[in-house]
Amino acid sequence: MSEITAARRYTRGAVALHWITAVLVALAYLAIEIRGPKGDPGRPLWTGIHEWAGTLVLVAALVRVAWRARHEPPADLNESVLLSILARLAHLALYIFILAQPLLGMLTLNLADRPVTLIGLDWSFRIAGPNPEWRPLIKEAHELIGNLFYFVIGLHALAALWHHYVKRDETLRRML
Repeated sequence: MSEITAARRYTRGAVALHWITAVLVALAYLAIEIRGPKGDPGRPLWTGIHEWAGTLVLVAALVRVAWRARHEPPADLNESVLLSILARLAHLALYIFILAQPLLGMLTLNLADRPVTLIGLDWSFRIAGPNPEWRPLIKEAHELIGNLFYFVIGLHALAALWHHYVKRDETLRRML
C-alpha cells in the first residue's frame, strides 16, 4: 500500500485526540464493568476510575470539537452517497455520545447530592444541585446510552475494518 499524502490524512492532532478518546472510553467501560457489586472492596477504586475516565472523555471531546472547528477533515473517500451519509451520521452519533454521556454521568452524581470528584486531586465540582426525582431518569438515560454505544462503537470499528480489508481504501490508515 502506498504512502498517504498529507492532504488525505487526518492531522496529527486529530489522530491523537481520536485515540486518546478511544482509550478513555474503553477505560470508562472497563471500570464500570469490573467494579463489582455494592460492598465489594474494589468498587470505590473502579468507580473512581470510571468517573476520572468519563470526565477526561468530556475534556477530550471538547478539545476535539474545537480542533475540528479549526481543522478541516480530509475529503470523504466514499464513492457512494449512501455510505457518505451513513459515515456522517455515525460520526455525529459518536460526537453526541462523547459529549452527552459524561455530562449525564456527572448529572447522575450531582442529582444524588454528590459532587464530581477526581481521585488524587483535591478538587470537586457540580453542574447541578440535588434532585432525587430526576436522578433515576438521568441515571437510566446514562446507562441506556452507554449500552447503545457498545453497538455504535462496534459498528464504527467494523466499518473501519471493512474499509481496510474489503474496500482496501485508506480510511483506516489515515487515522493511524
